[in-house]
Amino acid sequence: MKSFKYRLYPTCQQVEKLQWTLDRTRELDNAALQERRDAYRMAGLSLTYSSQATQLPDIKDIREEYRDIHSQVLQDTLRRVDKAMQAFFRRVKAGSTPGYPRFQGRDRSDSFTYPQGGYSLTHDSRVCLSKIGSIKVTMHRELQGPIKTCTIKREGTQWYVVFACQVEQELLPVSHEEVGIDLGLLHFATLSTGETIENPRYFRKGEKKLEKLHQALARKRRGSHRRKKAVQRVAKAQRKVRNQRADFLHKESRKLVNAYGTMVFEELQPANMSRRAKPKQDAETGAYLPNGASAKSGLNKSIQDAGWGQFVQYCTYKAACAGREVLTVNPRFTSQACSGCGTVRKKTLEERWHSCECGCELDRDHNAAINILRLGSNQQAS
Repeated sequence: MKSFKYRLYPTCQQVEKLQWTLDRTRELDNAALQERRDAYRMAGLSLTYSSQATQLPDIKDIREEYRDIHSQVLQDTLRRVDKAMQAFFRRVKAGSTPGYPRFQGRDRSDSFTYPQGGYSLTHDSRVCLSKIGSIKVTMHRELQGPIKTCTIKREGTQWYVVFACQVEQELLPVSHEEVGIDLGLLHFATLSTGETIENPRYFRKGEKKLEKLHQALARKRRGSHRRKKAVQRVAKAQRKVRNQRADFLHKESRKLVNAYGTMVFEELQPANMSRRAKPKQDAETGAYLPNGASAKSGLNKSIQDAGWGQFVQYCTYKAACAGREVLTVNPRFTSQACSGCGTVRKKTLEERWHSCECGCELDRDHNAAINILRLGSNQQAS
């Protein structure tokens, strides 16, 4: 399955209709979740998708506006609730943080889906949606394979259509080239070949503009029209940073997949690495002591700006489509061990050059990338 995302250009009337449909599906989502909570709390019953879907005809009799929404869109809304509940119980069973499904606010609900029918593409670059109409779409790249689902998505003031298609695997020529990749902040990535991919730092570059926009937003009165405009400006600036980062990660991951048959990464946990510093208290007085929160905050911001997890994800799915392989290894001691003799010597983050008594002299990140490749090769052999 592969997704193709295109920009929509609806008229003012169509924007109102799209937003109206989004609001109605949000109401149905929240009502279905509330019904599940009440049924379990009051009667000990666990409702299923089927039991709630059979109520849709009765809902349309009571709320006639739901007749103006395609039936499969309503059914998919109930499926989303069911999937969220199944994921919740799966996390409970696994012993991880459950995270009970949340009610959807106006700013959290941003898409609805036609799972099977109710949509079509015309020859003049328009997408026809049942109960909504024909909307202009920019097909900036060719659509591949049969369309399985059609999702309408709102991002700020912009609207997109996302087609999920079933495509054939595009295998690349067999390659026996292997590379270890050390992800970092000074350089976005250092390869075991010695090459580096520079860190673009898109958020850092747009940080001053975002700060001014947030300050302007804070000055606006809640509920006012000017505040809504300020929110849209902030969302637009954040969307630009997000799109720049995604474009960079897509291009660099494609280069790696085209060049190497096997890519080895460290098994990093960016969410854990970017946690805020824990407060420190004096045992006697109870006063809070310096804990390096300011420096840790800057480090966290840089980690999130880099997008390591997103990059590994892009490499993984592109490699799967191309018949290539992505491995992950334990990052323990990859930066401390010598790639020449294996001696482990503790180094601080400030030490950027690896120097060993065996005569091995090279950049710290290059040394780590070679160790990562060696661990990946051992993993393949076993």
